Amino acid sequence: MHTNRMTRTMVRMVASALGAACMAVAAGAAAETYPARPIKLIVGYTPGGPVDTAARIYADYLGKVLKQPVVVDNRAGASGAIAADLTAKAAPDGYTLYFVASPTMTMTPLIQKSVNFNPTKDFSYVGLITDYTNVLLINKDFPAKDVGELVEYARKHPERVAFGSAGIGASNHLSAELLAQMSGVKMLHVPYKGNAPAMADVMSGKITFMFDITGTAIGHIQGGKVRALAVTSKGRNAALPAVPTMVESGLKDYAVTGWYALVGPLKLPADVTDTLVKAQKAVGDDPAFQQRMTQGGYDLNITGPKPLQDRIKRELELWGGVVKTAKIQVE
Repeated sequence: MHTNRMTRTMVRMVASALGAACMAVAAGAAAETYPARPIKLIVGYTPGGPVDTAARIYADYLGKVLKQPVVVDNRAGASGAIAADLTAKAAPDGYTLYFVASPTMTMTPLIQKSVNFNPTKDFSYVGLITDYTNVLLINKDFPAKDVGELVEYARKHPERVAFGSAGIGASNHLSAELLAQMSGVKMLHVPYKGNAPAMADVMSGKITFMFDITGTAIGHIQGGKVRALAVTSKGRNAALPAVPTMVESGLKDYAVTGWYALVGPLKLPADVTDTLVKAQKAVGDDPAFQQRMTQGGYDLNITGPKPLQDRIKRELELWGGVVKTAKIQVE
């Protein structure tokens, strides 16, 4: 009898201790201030490219603000769709985020049948980070001195003006399709496996022109290897102030820019999103960050969640029309 009472007492003591320990763990978890450990920042492209380079600069400054390492994790493939799918399926705790480039959200879902994510429904949106401008680059010996002359040449010589891109459905592919549709001329698309081989053929004269991100095009322009006819932004780009816009070149409705933004998995806690929004603003206010991005040809555009969501919806409509007219789709 005595032994049974002792056993029951010991059981109650152990249960009580376990309960207290569980409460302490729960209380500690509840009290944990985000972020309490390193954050993974997914990038949908290979190391060394423009998206990766910008993401690493951003990660460095974001980590300083949050006082935790922000580690870039490259998950290249399918124009960012692989990275987007990984992000959508990640735990919504704020420790997996996605530095996303606009084509992944506004072009890839329109073109690739295999996409498994919905850009307007499957993510928590933190906000835009920066805009980037594409620039129309032409072979240095081609006779056209401006966009108007390029269009007129294409009008008089159907199928003889060829443009390159990083692949079917890439942002520079659709930028050229938009030019062709707005000007009402036919141009031959030559897809490549990346921007570099396309640029090499523009330089050699095998193809006529291509669109490229300003940041990576500046060196080629300054080196006299290609000529810049126009930038795609509404206003002139600070890194290329002498280059006119497409609007100034006669295409009054051609004003489009790409962008980078921060998103996370769906159902990110409100306090985590709020922390990230504030941290992102702090990064954008840093003069050193501003200088590094401006030197790369980027225009800072720090926003909260709603402007990012609205922009995704607008651009899905714009590029949806281009894709439908050009009948672009891949498996």
